Amino acid sequence: MSKPTSSEDIVGQKYDRCLADFLVKAGVGFGAGVVASVILFKRRTWPIALSTGFGAGAAYADCDRSFNPARIPGTRIISPTEQK
Repeated sequence: MSKPTSSEDIVGQKYDRCLADFLVKAGVGFGAGVVASVILFKRRTWPIALSTGFGAGAAYADCDRSFNPARIPGTRIISPTEQK
């Protein structure tokens, strides 16, 4: 049998997943911003900042949902007394 995982390990895995998700989404946003800046906006910097912020915000929202599942829209936490 596998040994039970401790709560510190679970939190550490969530933090690692959040950090990796942040780096990927902010990087994709940065890349999309650079492409949009070069092609569409005459090399202005605001598309880069905007799209990087969108990626970071999406990663933050995903991380918030992983640490606090009660904040997912349409879900409800049922207490043990309500189940009976």
